[in-house]
Order: sequence, then C-alpha cells, then structure tokens
Amino acid sequence: MKKILSIILTMFLTAQLSLAAPFNGNAKTKRIPAGTKLSLKMLTQVDTSLNTEGTSFTAMLVSDQKEDDDVILPMGSIVRGNIKSITPAKRMSKGPILYLDFDHVVTPNGRQLPLSLNIVGRADMTFDGGITTTKGYADAWRQTCKKSGQITKDTIQWGKDVTNTGWQYVVVPVAAAGGVFGTAGYFVYDSIADMIRKGKDVQIGRDEILNVILVEPIDVPVI
Repeated sequence: MKKILSIILTMFLTAQLSLAAPFNGNAKTKRIPAGTKLSLKMLTQVDTSLNTEGTSFTAMLVSDQKEDDDVILPMGSIVRGNIKSITPAKRMSKGPILYLDFDHVVTPNGRQLPLSLNIVGRADMTFDGGITTTKGYADAWRQTCKKSGQITKDTIQWGKDVTNTGWQYVVVPVAAAGGVFGTAGYFVYDSIADMIRKGKDVQIGRDEILNVILVEPIDVPVI
C-alpha cells in the first residue's frame, strides 16, 4: 500500500513540475504596455437591481493584441472580474453608481495574469470611474427636456404620415398643437417626478462592448 501511495505521489509531483515549467523565471514574455486600449464584450449581464458587491462577471477580448505581428493575447481571451461596489440610488433622480473591478485575464497557455483596467469613453461615467444612469436632478431634467421635444417631433411626423398632400396643411398644425399640449403636460409631470423618484438602475447587458485602458503593463508568457 505504501509503495502504491509513493508511486501516486511521484506521478503527481512530476505532473506539477511539468505544468509549472512554462512559467519559470526563464520563460519568454512579451509586454502589453500601460495605456493600451482594449475592447471587451460582456459575457454576463450586470444589473444593480439584481447583483450585489462581489458578484463575478466574465468578458471576452474582441480583437487580437499583437507585437511585431505576433499575437500576444488572441481574440476570445477571457477576462474575469467582480462588482467592486454599488452606491445606492437616491431621491432627486440620483442613480446608483456601479464600480467594476477587472481581476485577471486567462492566457492561451492557461495562466491567469492580474489586470488593472479603467473603463473609458462612456457619457454615463462619474469622475471616479463609476457607471451611473443619472447624476442628479439636473441630469434627469435635461433628459426630460429631450424626451419632451421628441414627443412634439413624433406628433408632427404622425400628422404627415396619416394625411395626403392636400390635407397636410390642416392636419399637421393640429397635430403640432396637440403635441405641444402633450409635451407641456409630460414636461410638468416628469419634472416634478424627477424631484421625488430615485434614479434608474444601471444595466450592462450581455454582449455589450466596454472600452477599457490598461493602467499597469502586463507581461504575457509566450510559447
């Protein structure tokens, strides 16, 4: 029995050494420098109404990262992370703030390399790198104004669509007048509601693309 256990232990240690061999200090690496921009496709949905701090997520690199025509990290490499924190929504239409932490990327040879990424290029970001829906009443009020203007445009377009050329000069002004009244009612109601309600939840959908920038360089072992 002892002999069998000894053989099993020897085989296990041999396997461990074989797996560790590509990652020793003499392994060849190539560096992806800090400041490199990456695009990630979300493979899991993140929603502040459903998820909590610590919830994990996965994303996928959407293009090859190369150096001198050599692929360092191929398209499809998996990036894993978790929700760092969520600041709850508040009254006056202040939305929740979602903070994501990108933990590591999985290399082609299976090694997990730590990552430090910042999300960039989004209009819904806070000054400290979070993602929100509305930053407060002023932001919500601007969105209400935009929606109100769209109501009038849609009403006028409806008047054009339902009439022939001869009647457009009658129906379109009437439709426009109705749109103005509807817009005014919506604007007053929604402006008041914006002061009372909380901001909408943050949702990052599956398949949504996140643009990120590498804060610290990563050295990727290559075969």
